[in-house]
Amino acid sequence: MAISDYPSRLSLPQTNPGVTTVLEYLIIKFPYIDAQVWRQRIAHGKVHYHDRSLVTAQSLFQPQQRIYYYREVESEPSIPFKEEIIFQDEHVLVAYKPHFLAVTPGGIYVNECLQNRLRLSTGIETLQALHRLDRVTAGLVIFSTNPSTRHRYHHLFQTRQMHKTYQAIANISHGENLIGQEWQVKNRIVHSEPRFRMCVTNGEANSHSVIRCLQQSTQQALFELNPVTGKTHQLRLHMEALGWPILNDKYYPKLHPLSADNYVAPLQLLAKELQFIDPMTQQPRCFSYGHSLSLPN
Repeated sequence: MAISDYPSRLSLPQTNPGVTTVLEYLIIKFPYIDAQVWRQRIAHGKVHYHDRSLVTAQSLFQPQQRIYYYREVESEPSIPFKEEIIFQDEHVLVAYKPHFLAVTPGGIYVNECLQNRLRLSTGIETLQALHRLDRVTAGLVIFSTNPSTRHRYHHLFQTRQMHKTYQAIANISHGENLIGQEWQVKNRIVHSEPRFRMCVTNGEANSHSVIRCLQQSTQQALFELNPVTGKTHQLRLHMEALGWPILNDKYYPKLHPLSADNYVAPLQLLAKELQFIDPMTQQPRCFSYGHSLSLPN
């Protein structure tokens, strides 16, 4: 059994969904976790309030209470790739995340994620990711190291003042001449089935990306992607919409059957660069990962 070293947190909603106790709420909040699992976690002291007092099976539901619990899985895979710290000061830390490593705990990953690895290596227990990358995407992630200034950096993402540049490789048709071309992709992205997969639908656009071709070979091309908005799987869907789904994508255009990670064929998507005006110094900042995706010779 793998148990998270750090608690996950949730706030009870303002409107009571028709429960009496915290336990009843947790059972309906997480329908894929057996009710007996929550009873055991509470009995073993693995669920508590912000002041670290324990939640019991009889603890009453109170709106907006903060509840902390510890994620656990039967077996947690070990990701055999190393992260790299690119920059660190008293407010933020910028790190390179390798393919297949989650940013934060999720699914079968409780401790094997970038945030927990960095907490252990730096000793900064308050370190917190300011944004996410898909587990199968590699690249730069920025973390807050100072809770008192965290909101200033969150605001950059909320107001689209954090400018991101990605790289992607896709297969192309023979004879296509794409180098130097640019595409503005705008469409409406919504949840599909299963819920972890997104799709493009009719209606007012809620996503926008700018995509350029940097290089090409006979069969593949290297693209630069600048997301203006930040919808889930946006770049993967926008590349598919242009007719060039990203190489080794197991979700788009077709959902592949669930299988083990193929470490020799990672998704060819890299979060290459982050640019922003630092809210603490008002100076421009630009962080770029030193390696790029490359076309085969």
